[in-house]
Amino acid sequence: MMKYLKIRYLLLTFAIVLFSNGAAAAELGKTHKNAGIGCADCHGNRKPSEAAPMFACIQCHDTKKLADTTKDIEPTNPHQNRHNGTETNCNTCHHQHKPSENACIGCHERWEFKKLP
Repeated sequence: MMKYLKIRYLLLTFAIVLFSNGAAAAELGKTHKNAGIGCADCHGNRKPSEAAPMFACIQCHDTKKLADTTKDIEPTNPHQNRHNGTETNCNTCHHQHKPSENACIGCHERWEFKKLP
């Protein structure tokens, strides 16, 4: 069952990255809720308004496998970068209760992530 959930969330994360491309992506809070994941599963004892710690993300999402899944995204793999390797804090780009964003664009102004055909 856990392997099925990991694959499901990996595909879900890939879809969010692929289709966001600067547009409003699905809020992860809604996505997780629809998958049967409760607030406390990610936030623990924290208030739901506080970001879930990256530790919670990696309980289901393997960062190295995620980076392999997104290796063909151009201009660079957002999950394997020269700054933090595969360990960039998920909350940098992905948010529970608002759309995900491209945090790279703050310094790399022309980076809009696109999947190769």
